Amino acid sequence: MAEFATVARPYAEALFRVAQNGDMAAWSGIVSELAQIGANPDMQAFAGNPNVTPAQLAETIASLVKSPLSPEAKNFIAMLSENGRINLLPEIAAQFTQLKNASAGAADATVYSAFEMSADQVNALAAALEKKFGRKLNPTVEVDPSLIGGVRVVVGDEVLDTSVRAKLQQMHNALVA
Repeated sequence: MAEFATVARPYAEALFRVAQNGDMAAWSGIVSELAQIGANPDMQAFAGNPNVTPAQLAETIASLVKSPLSPEAKNFIAMLSENGRINLLPEIAAQFTQLKNASAGAADATVYSAFEMSADQVNALAAALEKKFGRKLNPTVEVDPSLIGGVRVVVGDEVLDTSVRAKLQQMHNALVA
């Protein structure tokens, strides 16, 4: 949703600037947890309840975060609660991750595989893909049996499809053309 992205951007950028001056790994963990909390339908209903004060909402969210919260993180949660922006947490987290990856010269890669992949296979594939895409990749693997064989890799808006299904589709298109 473009509106969410536009409203979430300043929050993500501010959070990223704070994280750059602190522990980026700790902030990444906190942001990830906050995204999960903000995406929860029960939390969204709780945040939308007019009988819940912003302070109660912020306290509830802070209590749900497993990672230790710095004063800055508590202030961030309180600010979002006061401004009624808890529903933006998943989008803020997505933009925060993009900023973090861009600063590190990395990108998230989703690898769709027809079969489960071992850690060694993922590492070998990631090394080959890093050469192809020219940047460090953070791969996540999802199993998609409909691929029949091979892999389909999505890095941002780039797609590399070497699956059997894609090759069969290419052959089909060539035969009917």
